[in-house]
Amino acid sequence: MREELDPLIRFSSRVENYVKYRPHYPPAVLDILRDECGLTPDWQVADIGSGTGFLTELFLRNGNQTFGVEPNGPMREAAELLLKDYPNFTSVDGTAENTGLPDSCVEMTSAGQAFHWFDRARAKKEFTRILKPRGCIVLVWNERRAGTPFLDAYEQLLRKFAPQYGKVDHRRMDDQVLGEFFSPEGFQARSCENAQTFDFAGVKGRLLSSSYTPEAGQPGHEPMIAELALIFEQHQRDGKVTCEYDTSVYFGRLQA
Repeated sequence: MREELDPLIRFSSRVENYVKYRPHYPPAVLDILRDECGLTPDWQVADIGSGTGFLTELFLRNGNQTFGVEPNGPMREAAELLLKDYPNFTSVDGTAENTGLPDSCVEMTSAGQAFHWFDRARAKKEFTRILKPRGCIVLVWNERRAGTPFLDAYEQLLRKFAPQYGKVDHRRMDDQVLGEFFSPEGFQARSCENAQTFDFAGVKGRLLSSSYTPEAGQPGHEPMIAELALIFEQHQRDGKVTCEYDTSVYFGRLQA
């Protein structure tokens, strides 16, 4: 795999912006999982590709013993700092394809904003190995909501200045891809609302938290930031813009 597309390292220089400016996950995700999957605080959870720990923290707050499995060192260290006061948190240096966890050790595996980086066939085999019988798989994404003037302009900026965007956009994970992963049991989907409000520094940090955008010193960075400033000025109200999301939750069970 070429270095610029390697998910194990591509976020290493983005951690500070990721922690500050990426959206967290709303508590309504837990409501969905309680109602639809039977989630209780007694369940053990393996959060795969846990990054800086946003989804992991949601489960920790629910009382779940949670393993944050993350191969990227700087992101894993950020999660360890964020979650250091949770006694039910265990940080694991592992991948979706090789978690290092024991057989049949968790009731649920989850992945927040990460599944599109996995080798799906190998990850499915690994998830099946570490899940207890009839365990649950949960995949979560914060998806920018189309149709608002600011976010439509933001989308066009990404397509203009980030050539890798189309290659790594998680929206490539359509019903066919998910259906193949969850086969033969199938999956269900629910969604809930989420949002962030930013000043210009915040929306700039949100942009630069994405692994596919050019960083300072790279070709296209300065004109990208200049265009972002124009977009912000056109759409800001009282110095702020709002990023609206649909938090999509896909869930099902795997069998060996």
